[in-house]
Amino acid sequence: MRIGIGYDAHRLAEGRKLILGGVEVPFSKGLLGHSDADVLTHALCDAMLGAVGAGDIGTHFPPTEPQLEGISSLTLLRRVNEMLQQRSYRLENVDAVIVAQEPRLAPHIEAIRSSLAAVLQLSTEQVSVKATTTEAMGFEGRGEGIAAFATCLVEPLTSK
Repeated sequence: MRIGIGYDAHRLAEGRKLILGGVEVPFSKGLLGHSDADVLTHALCDAMLGAVGAGDIGTHFPPTEPQLEGISSLTLLRRVNEMLQQRSYRLENVDAVIVAQEPRLAPHIEAIRSSLAAVLQLSTEQVSVKATTTEAMGFEGRGEGIAAFATCLVEPLTSK
């Protein structure tokens, strides 16, 4: 078995939708980025890629690629999951934390878990997502952006 860890952060901006784990969360601002800027899904992609020694999301999906502009991060997550399978690994479970002062994310956590589980072909029991604030400290606490951390466990499809 192998583990991976991922981290991502994006600035909040007016005129953007807030997408977390593929779920649109009602809020006055969204995350700024080349894709839909879904920090949770980006952190998870990095954790999965790291677990199999395959680099990071920017290596596989560079922000300079015009065809990736505005792309759903769930599409990238699906592709990363396929990369794991091509390397003869499968995802066993994921655990993630979203760091945001606002909006309140607790009402959206189950929808986010279900969204990620569906794309990854896991049960919701294999997908843990939590949210926390920073008690008004740092860029998240000042409402400048949102960050996410993710870990995952992968196992070989066959013994190596």
